[in-house]
Amino acid sequence: MPQQSAGLIMYRIEKGEPEFFLIHPGGPFWAKKNEGAWSIPKGIADADEEPLATAIREFREETSIIPNGPYQSLGYAKMKSGKTVYAWAFEGKWNPESGIKSNYIDIEWPPRSGKLISIPEADRAEWMSFDKASIMINPGQLPLLKRAYDLLK
Repeated sequence: MPQQSAGLIMYRIEKGEPEFFLIHPGGPFWAKKNEGAWSIPKGIADADEEPLATAIREFREETSIIPNGPYQSLGYAKMKSGKTVYAWAFEGKWNPESGIKSNYIDIEWPPRSGKLISIPEADRAEWMSFDKASIMINPGQLPLLKRAYDLLK
């Protein structure tokens, strides 16, 4: 069965236009990747966890920001991998000067080396216009971003 994950798209209105909060994945694989590499904070549900609860927990873990609703459902998008990503939008505040503090995960690096390294799930975050976010976001998540944008028009 394909995996399911859930995430949040935080937005703000700046000079009358929406901006979207995206994160860049941490670790050596993603270090030099930019366009199409950014993501909404998201992750896989714990056992018996509701998708919205997963989205809120993952947002907090990956950014150290405590999200506050109300949350507007954006439905889901299917990724190339077959994974289904559910998402919700909410208006929030974040000062880029404060940065983010992400949780760390262990990965095998280099691949098939048997060596584990600890990396942050996200190494940076940014507010982006819809046009910029459309270029930077993982293409599989673009339908979710478009739905969030359409809610705000």
